[in-house]
Amino acid sequence: MKISSRLQQINQMITGRYSHIWDCCCDHGLLGMLLLERQVADVVHFVDIVPQLMSEVESKLSRFFPTDTSQPHWQVHCGDVAKLSLARDQDRPQLVIIAGVGGELLIELVNGILADNPGLEFEFLLCPVRQNYQVRKAMTESGLSLLNEKLVSDNNRFYEVLHLTNRPGKSISVAGDDMWDFNDPAHLKYLNRTLEHYIRMQNSPQPNAQPIIETYKALIQKANQSVTPPGVE
Repeated sequence: MKISSRLQQINQMITGRYSHIWDCCCDHGLLGMLLLERQVADVVHFVDIVPQLMSEVESKLSRFFPTDTSQPHWQVHCGDVAKLSLARDQDRPQLVIIAGVGGELLIELVNGILADNPGLEFEFLLCPVRQNYQVRKAMTESGLSLLNEKLVSDNNRFYEVLHLTNRPGKSISVAGDDMWDFNDPAHLKYLNRTLEHYIRMQNSPQPNAQPIIETYKALIQKANQSVTPPGVE
């Protein structure tokens, strides 16, 4: 199966073993199937709200990943991700993956999961298709902490991937921190493109974008100061 650069990056960021991994808004289930092959969880859950899609995913899983019904390695759930009930019988953290949706919907889904699963220790891997600044700000307000973050280019688009935890830890930067490589021209291109986007937003009848603009301008200044000149190691 062909896996996009975006899904490959998410897969590579899963380095530990989990009791349960929840592949939410799983589309065709490609990422979850990759995780099944790697055996990085006791159970991989495939979750989406579209019945026909989940029926197709279940058919593929039954064909390629036949499982003992007494100890299933995968489960398919058709329902609202915001109302997801995580497993209670855990001896290791659980991981919830949400990718391929817009920032506003992603924030709604994460807040719903947090509200419905108090007292549980779990992590998120998030990859919104837009509104990254708003997502980062909302995740901070929700009390989440940063474990890792990466910037990935896929089919001429850039995606920010956030690995977060509901345990206390490192704060989440609204413009990113660990993901930047200022010696990579692609990263600088994305940074400048993002700033230009918010400048255009400021010139349209949108909510005040000036604080966001200043944040990215400061990041560009930092990038200019830290770029290694050609020929210098």
